[in-house]
This record gives sequence, structure tokens and C-alpha cells, in this order.
Amino acid sequence: MTLNQGPGRGGRLFRVAVCAGIAAVLAACGSSPRAPVENRSTGGISIPRVDPATLPGYEFRNRPGYYQVQPGETIRSIARNNNLDWRDIVRWNSQWVPNPDLIEVGQVLRIEPPAGSVARTTPVAPRVTSPASTTPAPRVTPPSDAGAASIALAWPTQSRTIVTPFDDVKNKGIGIGGREGDPVTAAADGTVMYAGSGLRGYGNLVILKHNTTFLTVYAHNSKLLVKENQSVKKGQTIAEMGKTDADRVKLHFEVRRNGKTVNPLSYLPR
Repeated sequence: MTLNQGPGRGGRLFRVAVCAGIAAVLAACGSSPRAPVENRSTGGISIPRVDPATLPGYEFRNRPGYYQVQPGETIRSIARNNNLDWRDIVRWNSQWVPNPDLIEVGQVLRIEPPAGSVARTTPVAPRVTSPASTTPAPRVTPPSDAGAASIALAWPTQSRTIVTPFDDVKNKGIGIGGREGDPVTAAADGTVMYAGSGLRGYGNLVILKHNTTFLTVYAHNSKLLVKENQSVKKGQTIAEMGKTDADRVKLHFEVRRNGKTVNPLSYLPR
């Protein structure tokens, strides 16, 4: 290129300006060899382009247990996606990650413990991103009455003689033999739901409620000794044995669980 503007003062000034511009361009090229590139992890700010081969850990790329940082990722997002604690990743890469908030696209990180090391911190579960994926709600156990699932009953009479075996279709309970006037006692603590003779076939009848699950039934008594809504204790005498609406002296005894009759012998002591 010819820069001949004549020997005058104007020509000399022109040549000085052109040379200064060229020097500035050369100086800029020498001090900033990196061209700007947009990196989404920095919120859209332009930063110099970096040759991945010059980044820490690049020689370990594509090896098992290592991961190459992608645009938009952070230490925490990498840890989350690999079910790790981000502090473990920082610890395993401490030689080239002095600041966990400054990692570069293309950098290679160790994401498995090195030999002799373990993940000492608790892994963080991956974030659920799919709309169809939901975290199950914690199971809540509804409150229930104490002893409602089962109940310990006492024999309602001194006699253990079974004169009528249990039959869920025919009699729905057991018949316990005895003598007229023998005491009939509450099989467990409870409240008198019914005391009377209004149910045909049961004679003088007492029904006790023990909780929201269990009822007991005492039938064919000669005499009732409790009233409705009265609280009774286990072993308390509630009636006297008889044969009202029955062909012989006996106590007809039922156990009902959630309204259904069950074999009383399953709940009575042997």
C-alpha cells in the first residue's frame, strides 16, 4: 500500500494516524485471541470463546465417571441430574474447581468418587420435570380407637360348657350351659347399648358396645341388672342366667366385629 500524500505537514499527520490505527489493531489481536460467544449459563452475557482442549480435565472426556459441562449447566444442576450432592462434585474436582460458581462450557468434571473416597454427603434426588411424574404424598394413618383392631375378652360365665356350637348361619353365637340365676358378666369394659326383651328369640337381652369395632350380646337371661347407656367394667355382673325364649337354661353369647358375627371362641381365653 502506498501512503504518499506529499511532503507537507498534512501528509505527515495522515501517515501517523494510519500507522497508529494499524498498531492498535495488532495490539488488540495480540492481547485478546478469544472471540466473544454467547453462554446461556451466564444469563446471555458474551464471554470469550475458550478452546475446550485448554480447559481443566479435558483429557478425561468420554471416560466413565466423568462429565463434560454443557451450555446452561451449573455444578448444582449436574449434581441433581446425577443424583449427587454438589459438594461432593466440588470435593472430587477441587484441583481445578476452586470456585463452584465458576465452571466453563466444555470443562470435564469427575462425577464418581475417586479411589479411596466415597460420597460422604447425602445425595440429592433428581428434580421431577415430567408433568406426569408426581411425588407420592406421605402416607397418613387415620386415628383409631385403642384396641379396635382386636380385643381381649373374658368368659361371661363361670361355666365353660358349650351346649350350642357356633354357627354363623343358624345361631350366630355359642350357647354356654349353666344353672338358673348364675351370674352373667361383661366380657370387657363397655357401654350398655340395649337392655330389654324387645328382640324376638333372644328373651331378656343385653348388648354391650366396647369400641367402634366390637359388640357383645348376652341373651336368654332370667334377670337384667344394668340399664341402657350405663358404663360397665370387665367382669361386672350384668344379668342372671335363664331360659327366656329358649328351650333350656343357657347364655346365648355373640361377638360382633364391624356388625358381623364372629366365633366368640376366637376371642375368649382357652
